[in-house]
Amino acid sequence: MIWLWIGAPVTIAAYVAFVRLHARRRSLLTLPILASSVLLAAVLSTRLGDLGAYERGTMPLRFLLGPATLALAVPLARRRALLRAHLRAVLAVAVGAIVGALSAMLLSRAVGLSPTLVATITPKSVTTPIAMPIAERLGGVPTITAAIVVLVGVFGAAVGPWVLDRLRVQGDVARGLAMGTAAHGVGTAQSLREGETRGASAGVAMVVAGVVTAVIAPFIVR
Repeated sequence: MIWLWIGAPVTIAAYVAFVRLHARRRSLLTLPILASSVLLAAVLSTRLGDLGAYERGTMPLRFLLGPATLALAVPLARRRALLRAHLRAVLAVAVGAIVGALSAMLLSRAVGLSPTLVATITPKSVTTPIAMPIAERLGGVPTITAAIVVLVGVFGAAVGPWVLDRLRVQGDVARGLAMGTAAHGVGTAQSLREGETRGASAGVAMVVAGVVTAVIAPFIVR
């Protein structure tokens, strides 16, 4: 039960520690969102872990997901002129959202997963507050969807910048839109750390991808 009281402080402390480490030694292994998640998962998987108590203990952090998402409107508003100038690229996010949902559905069916799991996995590329209602509406399991969304976001935030570097994508708007489309909220947070323009672009992509996925997911699954 100790995790009920230390869950949130330990989570924050782990993240801050890796932020400082990453600032001194930049590496995929020290990326804060990835390293802190792996460390906490490893500790919780031991005898000292109590996942239920940890989940209850981190409720304040999960509550802050909503305000944190809304706060992304600030850099978005500051960069609205720049985003209007790249309206075509912003609209292209809709294509990325469709590809993300369609590929998840097709791969799930290809490996023989049940209709329930197909519905659970299809909204994997949108932020948790949007993905869970979509999964429930499709007949999936929202709690599993939430876990998959987090894993996709962490993986995208960790690997996305490396992939974009190898593809020589350097534009702030392009990188932000790519991260927001592929890695939703976690990717947006990572982009915001790299610059306000990237964060604002990622925030736009996250919202557009969420809306598009909510609209087209029922048709894709059916």
